[in-house]
Amino acid sequence: MSKRLLIVVHAPSPNTRALREAAERGACHPEIEGVEVVVKPPLEAAPEDVMACDAILLGTTENLGYMAGLTKDFFDRCYYPVLEEKQGLPCALYVRAGHDGTGTRRAVESIVSGLRWKWAQEPLILRGEWQAEFVEQVEELAMAIAAGLETGVL
Repeated sequence: MSKRLLIVVHAPSPNTRALREAAERGACHPEIEGVEVVVKPPLEAAPEDVMACDAILLGTTENLGYMAGLTKDFFDRCYYPVLEEKQGLPCALYVRAGHDGTGTRRAVESIVSGLRWKWAQEPLILRGEWQAEFVEQVEELAMAIAAGLETGVL
């Protein structure tokens, strides 16, 4: 039986689009079979997508010390419709933070805690000036989540 990984990423710039592509590439690694990967921007992701997934990977930018508005919109639309049904959903997060990412991380952790989702990995905070390594780090994060789903660890 196939598992589904939902990747919801706010990617407004070429760099953040490279991160989204890295997440998809990592999750779709050729050695990982039996995991269907669905990638959506926050505005297109709906409660039905969350209900249909077995794990979720979130990617957001840090905007004014908080998550992107569209990421918050995703949570606003999905929170109550999925609250009871998706408790325990494995999740992961990466934040592209121009500053320190602390406020963004705290805000997402607060919502995830309310949803009673479980962290599959510590949130990945990509701080400061753009670094090429960010792409590899996001790819590895997504690959780990997909591999965890495939093996039944998550």
